[in-house]
Amino acid sequence: MKKLEELTLIKPAPTIGDSSWFRHDRFGMFIHWGLYALPARHEWVKSREYIPTEVYDKYFRHFDPDLYDPKLWADAASYAGMKYFVITTKHHEGFCLWDSAYTDYKSTNTPYGKDILTPMVEAFRDRGLRTGFYHSIIDWHHPEYTVDRIHPMRSSEEYIAQDAKRDLNKYVDYLHNQTEELLKRYDPVDVIWFDFSVSANDRFPGKGRKEWRSEELIAKIRAINPKILIDDRLQIDQDIKTPEQRMQNEWVKVNGVPVVWEGCHTFSGSWGYHRDEETWKSVDQLLMMLIDSVSLGGNLLLNVGPTGRGEFDERAYDRLRGIGDWMKRHSRSIYGCTQAPLEFECPRDCRFTYNPEKKRLYLHMYTWPFGGVQLRGEVAEHVEYAQILSDASEVLYDYNDENKTLNLKLPVKKPLNAQIPVVELFLK
Repeated sequence: MKKLEELTLIKPAPTIGDSSWFRHDRFGMFIHWGLYALPARHEWVKSREYIPTEVYDKYFRHFDPDLYDPKLWADAASYAGMKYFVITTKHHEGFCLWDSAYTDYKSTNTPYGKDILTPMVEAFRDRGLRTGFYHSIIDWHHPEYTVDRIHPMRSSEEYIAQDAKRDLNKYVDYLHNQTEELLKRYDPVDVIWFDFSVSANDRFPGKGRKEWRSEELIAKIRAINPKILIDDRLQIDQDIKTPEQRMQNEWVKVNGVPVVWEGCHTFSGSWGYHRDEETWKSVDQLLMMLIDSVSLGGNLLLNVGPTGRGEFDERAYDRLRGIGDWMKRHSRSIYGCTQAPLEFECPRDCRFTYNPEKKRLYLHMYTWPFGGVQLRGEVAEHVEYAQILSDASEVLYDYNDENKTLNLKLPVKKPLNAQIPVVELFLK
């Protein structure tokens, strides 16, 4: 039998920023909120429906989230077991949630009349969550932003003709200035989550690292906060890879090297509030997404799209409560955990997560077996003690040295308070 320290444990490549807390905490809340909450039919509504700015401005003139209470949001995230949040300071529509010195297109100039971001940051920090800002690189409102293949005015020849008078570099100055403003005003910001570069098509050039002056922008960010984590969407890989709306089959790699990664997902099929969207995931499905991510060394960033009045959809609250009920008794299998040693063979319909510091292996059972489950090979030789995690009740087992198998003797009935039961295995 190999010693634990001799087994193959994947570790991600080092990051420039401090990812130690990120790799420990594993679970965060994404929040997509802006003017698009009023049309309530997808955050890309301005582009999808080719809406000119003068028409889209009706949402700016009527934005008044009178029921907004960030303390309720922070309470819900905290109960669910989330340890950080990432809020859309500015989405592609260009609307800003804070009182920026660089634009009038901000929440303080709407009927609501207040800075939205500051009380949100305060509320989440008060509950111990770390701060992340999503900031759109593209901007469909800024007058100097040129037309591309996803711009709302991509079909207007008159609007396109004015591109000759637009100076994209002036917009990029604005992008840099606002980024620095956010990072200095709300220092320390733990994550900056940019989105996204635009590919070219047969009509329009693309926009990427050269146009955004990405190297220059990253240097400015690092000068303000050397510990900050930066995502991969400036077209220069930094600290975090961010696969979107797709589950992974293996640890995310860059050029064959495992990296720090975070899957971002929605409760339903939209990031912003979408009144009529009905593909909502169940609590069990969301828990499996969290477990699957951690079992492959990654994080889960789970999105909420608040309404135009400033509330979370009741379906989101329902899912967050369900996740929190499970996390109350099972978070030990998430926090501080990662992929199990590669030599450990996981039983069918199960997932392993592993805490290398505490030398504990967690067996998540997606289907409850009838009376027991068998561990084979290397993992069977390392078990010293076993218990059901939800109530710390002992799980007896038989070990067959000849076959190198360990048979966990489980109750016939699935444990209470455990949508997805977990057996905690203490290793020698």
